[in-house]
Amino acid sequence: MSGTGRTGEGHGRLGSKLSGLAVALGCVLFLGGFAWGAVVYQPYTVPTDSMAPTIAGGDRVLAERIDGSEVERGDVVVFKQASWGDLPMVKRVVAVGGDTVACCTQDKLTVNGKKIDEPYLPEGSAAESSTIPSIKVPEGRLFLLGDERSGSLDSTAHLTEAGNGTVPRSAVTARVDAVAWPMDGMLARPTGFEELGATSEPGPLRLVLAAVVAGAVLVLGGAAYGPVAKRAGRRRGRPGTRERALAGG
Repeated sequence: MSGTGRTGEGHGRLGSKLSGLAVALGCVLFLGGFAWGAVVYQPYTVPTDSMAPTIAGGDRVLAERIDGSEVERGDVVVFKQASWGDLPMVKRVVAVGGDTVACCTQDKLTVNGKKIDEPYLPEGSAAESSTIPSIKVPEGRLFLLGDERSGSLDSTAHLTEAGNGTVPRSAVTARVDAVAWPMDGMLARPTGFEELGATSEPGPLRLVLAAVVAGAVLVLGGAAYGPVAKRAGRRRGRPGTRERALAGG
């Protein structure tokens, strides 16, 4: 009987150590995930419906902090440009330096003569947008459009300015990865631009969320071990439990 008791105590000490380790590891993952996300991502509330239906007015997005040199065609970016009001804005990059962009050919945007399939647009949105004359985007600059082409103050509203409505890459502060509220999740990766060159990969948001969730599970699981083990110990120690077990054997 004493050997059994010592074995139970050993198992209890081991369980306590493992639960403490789980809580410690969980705290590291949970807090580390939040810290990682705070460093890499910035929240931003989109004020208008110019990016609908991809992003509606009032939606809160998570945007990965990036350098403007990392932007590719199809990216939804946060930028600030003095001639556009010097306020953070969210638009989609449809052409980069060296590209020739125009609209519309058979109701489609064209970049370098290729018709671009844009599944993120509302039906008929390209045809309803302002006509875009053939424009060659200067090197180091970006041509941006809203997904709601008929009501977006985008590059088409600035065609008479220097750069034909384009903005410098340096104006970009972040690339949108997900809609955090309402919880629509990750943005669909843009299609239609692959033939023109490289497209961006999503940032580490999924890894950040996985770290936070795993950390929370470990903390809760480790913290629950103590009460569960005590309850189990009390049940084993109730009078008559051992005798009933022996009688049953």
